[in-house]
Amino acid sequence: MYAREKKVPVGISNRHIHLSQGDLARLFGRDYSLTPYRYLIGKQFAAKETVKIIGPKGSFDKVRILGPIRTHSQVEVLLSDSYKLGVKVPLRQSGELEDTPGIEVVGPCNKIQLSQGLICAKRHIHMPSQIARILGVKDKESVNVKTVGNRSLIFEKVLIRVRDDFDYELHIDIDEANAANLQNDNLVEIYK
Repeated sequence: MYAREKKVPVGISNRHIHLSQGDLARLFGRDYSLTPYRYLIGKQFAAKETVKIIGPKGSFDKVRILGPIRTHSQVEVLLSDSYKLGVKVPLRQSGELEDTPGIEVVGPCNKIQLSQGLICAKRHIHMPSQIARILGVKDKESVNVKTVGNRSLIFEKVLIRVRDDFDYELHIDIDEANAANLQNDNLVEIYK
């Protein structure tokens, strides 16, 4: 098991959106259900469905919806996306949406204006409680992660997220992965 060596596999995230049931219905029609395209960690999946997001200066087409449905809609973008969109995007933990900017979302049936929910997700490590015990870490604690290779670097303030239905994986976005020349499933090392 990787945890004994303090190694964690990498999972790289691109811009995506999580939708509430009400917003899904407004964008795709009443009683619409998402179609799983690829399963991710835990019970999450990338859906076949995509939407367009529009900021004051620019937009992105084919933004993938991630399921399952959430209580509140949330759009996660890269910090580099903020320049094209023309919106200052805060760095937040998933679900921390208070005082975040909104964005326009366009689906096949309608468009909606989210009043909040646009974030850049903080890098974080998902882990089941068994691995957290082995590593001596707790939920919402921060650790550092060291990468290897020709562009090795140290990611500081990596948030730990502990839940028993989580797979063990470091989540970073494409900007961060490119900076360290990382790919999905590469192993990196945790240290405090």
